[in-house]
Amino acid sequence: MIAETKSVSQPKTVRDYLSISARGFLMGSADVVPGVSGGTVAFVVGIYEALIDAINAVNLEFARRLLKGQWRAAFADFPWRFLLALGIGIGVAVLTMAHFLSWALTHYETLVWGFFFGLIVASIIVVLKRVRHWTPAAVVMLLAFAAAMYWLVGITPHEMPHTPLFLFLSGAVAICAMILPGISGAFILVLLGQYHYVLEAVVNQDWPTLIIVGAGCALGLLFFARVLKWLFSYHHDLTVAALIGLMIGSLRKIWPWKLTLQSEIEPDGSVIPLVQQNILPTLTVEAFLVIGLALLGLMLVVGIEWLAERGQSAAMQPVAEPIE
Repeated sequence: MIAETKSVSQPKTVRDYLSISARGFLMGSADVVPGVSGGTVAFVVGIYEALIDAINAVNLEFARRLLKGQWRAAFADFPWRFLLALGIGIGVAVLTMAHFLSWALTHYETLVWGFFFGLIVASIIVVLKRVRHWTPAAVVMLLAFAAAMYWLVGITPHEMPHTPLFLFLSGAVAICAMILPGISGAFILVLLGQYHYVLEAVVNQDWPTLIIVGAGCALGLLFFARVLKWLFSYHHDLTVAALIGLMIGSLRKIWPWKLTLQSEIEPDGSVIPLVQQNILPTLTVEAFLVIGLALLGLMLVVGIEWLAERGQSAAMQPVAEPIE
């Protein structure tokens, strides 16, 4: 997979920049929703390992050159164009989709979860092909991480303080989840009791809160990306199998039809579900709409993967030599 993504990390044309920003927009849109992972989107659209490589480029040598004022040398080998294009896409998605998704989850929650359920199912199918050799160890890794994720997403969220230190730590933990396929950074914020607080900060442009959370995200991202880089380098198949397990286990959270067993009322009057049980749907018009949106999400991911494979196949075709 590394070979597939190296070219993505070096944008050279306007089309390259727009392509990366579009993928970033999809990642940012997913990260806003509790239960959907931007890492899953990065995995499916083929930039996951390029993203990890780019983050790892922020190292001590890069920092040393910056502190010495050697800006040209610092950025000569640094993939800042890739990160800038991706960051713009993610930022635009967070600032724009936060309003829409907040409204959609309030009024059409089941439909939204149906669409994302289809996305994740298709993502699992696509990513299964990325394991080069299925060994007993890889199967055990998949099952173990699927079970762990299934348990994790069933944990009841707890009310936590909104102090600067806890917001900083919440950002550091959430960003680690955000770049893992299958587990949502937004859902980690839900478990830590910070999701609605941070979402309101985005909507209301509460910059002090956003800067604190962002600083925590930056620290967590730099540390965890190095762990993932090592895992991909030395234990590729086991790592991918574990990531697939996380995606499978997360389906418990994204199942569209739920029965709320326990909830709480926010100060603004909104009702927040705390404990929910997955149930089978009744065959209504809404149920068929949810199934249709799930199929749409599934076909969308499969279509993106098909186009990516077709583009790679075309790029690998040998160029015919001119006839003398």
